[in-house]
Amino acid sequence: MILRNITQDIKTRLKHFPAVAILGPRQAGKTTLAKSFDGEYFDLEQETDRLRLDLSWESLLQCDRLIVLDEAQVAPEIFPRLRGAIDANRKRNGRFLLLGSVSPALMTNVSEALTGRLSLVELTPLLVHEMPEKSLDDHWLYGGYPDGGILAPEHFPQWQRDYLSLLTLRDFPNWGLRSRPQVTERLLKMIGAVHGQLWNASQIGQSLGISHPTVNEYTHFLVDAFLIRRLSPYQSNLKKRLAKRPRYYWRDSGLLHALLLTHDYKDLLSKPWVGASWEGFAIEQIVGALHGRHVAPFYFRTSDGYEIDLVLDFGNQIWAVEIKLTSQPDTDQFRRLNKTADLIKADKRILISRVSKPTITDTQISCSLSQFLRYIESTLP
Repeated sequence: MILRNITQDIKTRLKHFPAVAILGPRQAGKTTLAKSFDGEYFDLEQETDRLRLDLSWESLLQCDRLIVLDEAQVAPEIFPRLRGAIDANRKRNGRFLLLGSVSPALMTNVSEALTGRLSLVELTPLLVHEMPEKSLDDHWLYGGYPDGGILAPEHFPQWQRDYLSLLTLRDFPNWGLRSRPQVTERLLKMIGAVHGQLWNASQIGQSLGISHPTVNEYTHFLVDAFLIRRLSPYQSNLKKRLAKRPRYYWRDSGLLHALLLTHDYKDLLSKPWVGASWEGFAIEQIVGALHGRHVAPFYFRTSDGYEIDLVLDFGNQIWAVEIKLTSQPDTDQFRRLNKTADLIKADKRILISRVSKPTITDTQISCSLSQFLRYIESTLP
């Protein structure tokens, strides 16, 4: 079994909370991870498990085993029972582990019944630093879903296409998305086509035949379902005009590549959008490596074209990260990064490229993505 980087975090939270919820997309590995905790497991999508849970509820509350409830959002009736069990013995922690594939439905029940009683943890598909023995370029091409290619290359890209089809036809409507499946499918492709660009909901709405508020509503649903990352603009007190629209990225590069009809690594490198794909992949790996730390990710762009791909706001520090798909970054790229970083008074300026040897000072770093991920692990508490 692959050791997930949030495992220790979950164990720690179970010591301090009566319940912990692991949120994340379908097939990211939530069930496999939860079963490693050796609790009493129930899949609430299965009627037999729901009946078994109902009939054994009182006896389960008397034992010391962790109770694992998978796909908790499909059984809203369980949440009042959880609240009652927790409130009956508030000093007892580590009792329930909930798993959820979609945030909107689960969070409605959590906010109504379990506020203050439960801690939330997000599980992403496999990250680069969780699989050091795998090729970085393979991870970029296939994405991080265990069954999507990173562990079984022959499954790509058919696995991703089937995965998205099932979400569109079955899961999204069940989870509350009002869009017709045909519209949803086109929206997914359009988000792929504008991956990492400034968001223009009106333009996409015109193409889909729906209003721009409806486009934003559907896209927010996809964000809450852990498929799309919304990167908001970093706001600073400057005289320059700043971009105010968000950027959206497909969180898993394999899903993006399948949507945009990519077949293999050579094909990927020939695509005109390959740089945007690499940028989104790097952003997701960096944000994933920062799990558990108090940091907010943004992008920064001025009206006259100065921009930073990723701004990491730690509260007491600002890091400016520029991402380039090149093995030979030139001095002009770092000079422009410094000039832009000066506008937001960034404490560190990081240029991520495909270089083999890193250059690291107190304030400036030029390195590869893998080297930067190791820097994060070794530097930040």
